[in-house]
Amino acid sequence: MASENVKTGESAVTTIVNLAEEAKLAREGVVRAPSYALASICKSLVAGGVAGGVSRTAVAPLERLKILLQVQNPHNIKYNGTLQGLKYIWRTEGFRGLFKGNGTNCARIVPNSAVKFFSYEQASKGILYLYQQQTGNEDAQLTPLLRLGAGACAGIIAMSATYPMDMVRGRITVQTEASPYQYRGMFHALSTVLREEGPRALYKGWLPSVIGVIPYVGLNFAVYESLKDWLIKSNPFGLVENSELSVTTRLACGAAAGTVGQTVAYPLDVIRRRMQMVGWSHAASVLTGDGRGKVPLECTGMIDAFRKTVQHEGFGALYKGLVPNSVKVVPSIAIAFVTYEVVKDILGVEIRISD
Repeated sequence: MASENVKTGESAVTTIVNLAEEAKLAREGVVRAPSYALASICKSLVAGGVAGGVSRTAVAPLERLKILLQVQNPHNIKYNGTLQGLKYIWRTEGFRGLFKGNGTNCARIVPNSAVKFFSYEQASKGILYLYQQQTGNEDAQLTPLLRLGAGACAGIIAMSATYPMDMVRGRITVQTEASPYQYRGMFHALSTVLREEGPRALYKGWLPSVIGVIPYVGLNFAVYESLKDWLIKSNPFGLVENSELSVTTRLACGAAAGTVGQTVAYPLDVIRRRMQMVGWSHAASVLTGDGRGKVPLECTGMIDAFRKTVQHEGFGALYKGLVPNSVKVVPSIAIAFVTYEVVKDILGVEIRISD
């Protein structure tokens, strides 16, 4: 028995040593054997998942407030601003109310982020190869426009793969203690929507999501990488040390990318959320209103949702929740990019997002 324990301990130590050596070789630029390709893919997916989970949890209260502002009934407004909204949630639902829906959000964003970052790397490689073949220049590099295309591909793939979870996450986030019907969690919400509204309901708002994800994710990647490349090549203010940017500088690049992307795509996010709430027979009062202000949620599609929103609430309604979303997105995108690169470096994956 003692002999078996010793062998088990030696095996564990050997595994750890091998992983450490593998990570060291990767950081030193040594080319891996083909047998390590699967491990590299898994590590890249893990890094993307960690980046998504960390970044979203850090801004969960603002994420919930943004969704509540987006779908709030215009005839029965309970709060207008960011601070007023956060105070209202704290007063009516307590500390836990600020993080309502975050578990479901993380269950969605972890695989979404993992697929998104990995898809971007693969799309970048494919697009760069085609570009080099077309130009006949093997030293050609990705242009901002090509990065935009790679980011758009990654965003569409990741969003489509995890959209049903995003749909029910929006409903769970909106429901309150006073809601007539409570979803108990993501799987309960998925099964309830399937049973009561059918499988197509899980993809309500998918079209505006696809249209919105193209500029949003595409610009995030394009701005982040292009800005980093420019800083490394021009080295303004002496920001580059040993051909590397500091964590603070990379966070600033991520913040700039997040600001540009979310501002362009935000109206489509509002329409997507509103379409997701249509057909919810037990909707919370924040959607339907109370008393005489109570109105049904109706729209027949993306164009109809746009038309009715602007007609009844004005053009500004397309940017409802923009302030808390900006406060949320800017640090969230920055944290996601930097966390992804740091985790990949720790795990010893040789290819970074900007390579």
